[in-house]
Amino acid sequence: MQAKIFDPVPPGARKVVLATNIAETSLTIDNIIYVIDPGFVKQNHFNSRTGMESLMVVPISKASANQRAGRAGRVAPGKCFRLYTLWSYKHELEDNTIPEIQRINLGNAVLMLKALGINDLVHFDFLDPPPHETLVLALEQLYALGALNHHGELTKLGRRMAEFPVDPMMAKMILASEKYKCSEEIVTIAAMLSVNSAIFYRPKDKIIHADTARKNFNHIAGDHLSLLNVYNQWRDTDYSTQWCYENFIQHRSMRRARDVREQLVGLMQRVEIDMVSDTNETDNIRKAITAGYFYHVARLSKAGTYKTVKHNQSVTIHPNSSLFEDLPRWLLYHELVFTTKEFMRQVIEIQSMWLLEVAPHYYKQKELEDSSNKKMPKVVGRSVRTD
Repeated sequence: MQAKIFDPVPPGARKVVLATNIAETSLTIDNIIYVIDPGFVKQNHFNSRTGMESLMVVPISKASANQRAGRAGRVAPGKCFRLYTLWSYKHELEDNTIPEIQRINLGNAVLMLKALGINDLVHFDFLDPPPHETLVLALEQLYALGALNHHGELTKLGRRMAEFPVDPMMAKMILASEKYKCSEEIVTIAAMLSVNSAIFYRPKDKIIHADTARKNFNHIAGDHLSLLNVYNQWRDTDYSTQWCYENFIQHRSMRRARDVREQLVGLMQRVEIDMVSDTNETDNIRKAITAGYFYHVARLSKAGTYKTVKHNQSVTIHPNSSLFEDLPRWLLYHELVFTTKEFMRQVIEIQSMWLLEVAPHYYKQKELEDSSNKKMPKVVGRSVRTD
């Protein structure tokens, strides 16, 4: 669909391009004369207090407004119609867009800097320094995952995690699959999670058929294993396009998942992980996922709602989940998204004993915090200051 914007227009016709931020900076389309600028943009924001990313509609900056206006008249005189007042432009818009490093989760960036041998991150000369809380949270998370020791230095596990260009929690999950002997399944789940929001589609005229097809893939233990079912069945049909069409699955997304999987397998061979499969035992697959994502755990409260263990924040299972009607006692989620309320996307059922098995240091400390009702001193916070 994107490639169609470059096609020549038939005689006597007009081309209308509904553009996202891509057309603002990344590419130039010939013969665009008029630009209509609504003055808004969707931006990713990471809240370090709750650990939640949300895609928010925010006003653009003056720099973005000028960039958008510049799209008009590249090859001929043009006009930009701005759907906001001159007063708003002068007084309400920021001069520049907030740099991405100041509004994302820094886990991956911190791990990469540590792998490059840069240890003193607090005094590191960033072009745009990120918020201190986000930096400390990233260090704390890497310490809990075992990528850093109590001096804030990279461990052997951390060095292996840095080989993977994915979120540190996902890297830990992939490395844990070696211990639980289920690397084939975990690398498939990791690849499917990287495209998870674009796998199923629901055409308006066939909503019931699409929902039924989706339910056929549901696994009793949760969504990660449902994604594994989708990929394995697609592989068994020899990566068929027709099968995707019949099951309301986007073939392009599946191809992308296959490409991601091949790249991850190559990286796993580089860090010497044997590719082994465990077809009968879902517990080991779920333990490997828990080893990486133990931060993302929610517990069913007495009131019948879910609360995250880390921040005691109320969350809800996403209606698309296979566990939407089951309400197990302990859940692990892949991500929290805020739309109408805070939803857990991609959830699986876990057991509380697994948390003590995969993250004894983190969860014993957590229990002590809960029993004393006061914060324990954070080892990582201390190590950051000594750094």
